[in-house]
Amino acid sequence: MDSTEFRKRGMEMVEYICNYLETLNERRVTPSVEPGYLRHLLPPEAPQEPEDWDQIMRDVEDKIMPGVTHWQHPRFHAYFPAGNSFPSILGDMLGDGIGCIGFSWAASPACTELETIVLDWLGKAIGLPDHFLALKEGSTGGGVIQTSASECVLVTMLAARAQALKRLKAQHPFVEEGHLLSKLMAYCSKEAHSCVEKAAMICFVKLRILEPDDDASLRGQTIYEAMEEDELQGLVPFFVSTTLGTTGSCAFDNLPEIGKQLQRFPGVWLHVDAAYAGNSFICPELKPLLKGIEYADSFNTNPNKWLLTNFDCSTLWVRDRIRLTSALVVDPLYLKHGYSDAAIDYRHWGVPLSRRFRSLKLWFVLRSYGISGLQHYIRHHIKLAKRFEELVLKDKRFEICNQVKLGLVCFRLKGSDKLNEKLLSIINESGKLHMVPASVGDRYIIRFCAVAQNATAEDIDYAWDIIVDFANELLEKEQHDELSEIMNRKKQDTLAQKRSFFVRMVSDPKIYNPAINKAGTPKLSMELPSPVVSRGSAPIIRTQSSVDHNSWISWPLAFLFNSSNEEKGSNVSLRFRHLDTNVRPSSSRRNSGAGSSPSPENELDYVNVQQQQLEQRCPRRSPMAVRKASSTRDNLN
Repeated sequence: MDSTEFRKRGMEMVEYICNYLETLNERRVTPSVEPGYLRHLLPPEAPQEPEDWDQIMRDVEDKIMPGVTHWQHPRFHAYFPAGNSFPSILGDMLGDGIGCIGFSWAASPACTELETIVLDWLGKAIGLPDHFLALKEGSTGGGVIQTSASECVLVTMLAARAQALKRLKAQHPFVEEGHLLSKLMAYCSKEAHSCVEKAAMICFVKLRILEPDDDASLRGQTIYEAMEEDELQGLVPFFVSTTLGTTGSCAFDNLPEIGKQLQRFPGVWLHVDAAYAGNSFICPELKPLLKGIEYADSFNTNPNKWLLTNFDCSTLWVRDRIRLTSALVVDPLYLKHGYSDAAIDYRHWGVPLSRRFRSLKLWFVLRSYGISGLQHYIRHHIKLAKRFEELVLKDKRFEICNQVKLGLVCFRLKGSDKLNEKLLSIINESGKLHMVPASVGDRYIIRFCAVAQNATAEDIDYAWDIIVDFANELLEKEQHDELSEIMNRKKQDTLAQKRSFFVRMVSDPKIYNPAINKAGTPKLSMELPSPVVSRGSAPIIRTQSSVDHNSWISWPLAFLFNSSNEEKGSNVSLRFRHLDTNVRPSSSRRNSGAGSSPSPENELDYVNVQQQQLEQRCPRRSPMAVRKASSTRDNLN
């Protein structure tokens, strides 16, 4: 591609970028692809021959864009803003066109000097003390552009570690440096960014993570007690990382308290991470949030978050640049130049040697918008966040989980963490909005941040309507599921109760069978008298004698006796296995109103009548037969 075609394609690319940003609301905010989608669309090897540029751009739209999460989308409310603006894009284009590697002043004087000047501009706008400004008379500090806040934390921890080891070596010259390193202890809040933990891993130092207060703010007394306790254990506090505007809930550590407490521990490095919130301090009404910065040894904020500057652009200021550079200086002969003593070489201010001309885009942004334009932009985002907070507070089913000071609102449905996880999941899966969760105070919360550069109140209202619609759907489903669960549980309990009732009813029918309880308990004699007795001159058969000892009969038999008496026209004949006779319950008791047990004893009259009829049909037995029957009765007794 020569310069002629580059002009043509460059204009086309500018047009494509403009169309992309202007029509973002027509795209799904998050992709609906699965891992590995792209390798099935692209060939396994690079092409051997040049390809047509038009085909390349078609593949961008057809294959790349379907897998892009659109951070500039008006429905994107996750994380913090990803700075973007046309002046910044043009600054990156120019820096890429120049293509210098500004690791030292001699490598590109303008690259180095513009960075120093722009960092002083921004430091003054934020309200940093003079000792952080490189060009302030008598200052030993200065600013530098790093890739991210994570790198800012790492390089400051490396500098603090080097200073701590230097002091310990002076106190204990014969102790091995590795042993001294094992004594170093760094500190941060539980709400601090995970980059602090990663920096401690890289530096091979211990890190103590402290509990914040109920507002997610780290307090001075907490730091003091932890350090005092560690010193008694023989450890050496050397680094504290505080946060102004935490990632989870945009909470602010109590910097004035912490700074005062650290005066008791000389040599401890105090770093302030204000990656998101620090940009807002250009607004005079928000400068009180910076209170306590006079105690800090370093401070960083990310213009690539909230100052309309494209990634990467993380600005770091230090109180004493010598303390920083002495920990990172490597000075081979091929990197030296004749102005090393008079100029800044930014290769000593960070981990990488090579550096892009990043100050150009920040310079373009500051000049194009001015401080007043950037203030208006930040205030607009804060106003949108307050609008969203008001919408949440109007719905009693939701609650606010943070102090809304800037552009982040943390909220949740009143209920379990699982309920809120489901809500966020179905919202994100829909592709209509994109938000992310956080854990603050061991509670699952949903983060909503005003992100898009040109976001409007209508965008906020639309987002809330989407959230409410999905919440309504979820709560209705939860209520239905809960009702179904209650009904199923009730069915199971009822079935278990019926089974238990049956078992207990069989074992104790008098208590659990109302019909038997009402009729009384039937009794059967344990003694078996002779069925043939003499009443006057006519013998009769008896089925029950008046005895003192009785036994229970099973409840089904008793129930049958009772039921047969209550059923009109019943003609059921019962035969006892131990009696050589049949018993037929009488239905006449229904009219008599008797309430006693339908036992054979109550049927005696009926049996006597039957016996008399039998005697009329049969001849009278002899006295010998009577004596024989009496003898049989005695034997049975």
